[in-house]
Amino acid sequence: MIKVGDRLPAGKLQEFIEVEGDGCSLGPNTFDVESLVAGRRIAIFGLPGAFTPTCSAKHVPGYVEKFDELRRAGVDEIWCVSVNDAFVMGAWGREQRTAGKVRMMADGSADFAKATGLTLDLSARGLGLRSNRYSMLVVDGVVKALNVEGPGQFEVSDAGTLLSQAKQILS
Repeated sequence: MIKVGDRLPAGKLQEFIEVEGDGCSLGPNTFDVESLVAGRRIAIFGLPGAFTPTCSAKHVPGYVEKFDELRRAGVDEIWCVSVNDAFVMGAWGREQRTAGKVRMMADGSADFAKATGLTLDLSARGLGLRSNRYSMLVVDGVVKALNVEGPGQFEVSDAGTLLSQAKQILS
């Protein structure tokens, strides 16, 4: 499993783009993780699935709510990463009102989750291989803080915890 001090693995994530511009077409666009994090401070949180109870009621809304504070602390972008397709992540982002605050990044085949070692096998619940619930602060591609939840937990990957860490690390 990835740990503090490690570089994020190379890979691709997809994002559903609502408005064409800056070289991005409407619909799913594929982005290179290494390019997106180069020289940037990114708050990333991963979760098991779009439209699931804890993810929809607590995890995503917390990051939307703390957007301004995270930016003031020095975070350039916030990403939500889930093992869903870009269409689902786009629809969930619309419902959660994440536009301009949280990038809803799709890891459709769980390649990013596998590469980081942050997978969660929910096959017994009919969900297959998913992302574990976590948060991390990444500076220029290097993990500076990592908070991984235990199975069924939501105690350390919330926006408030990562905000506290960002204030310490980025100031």
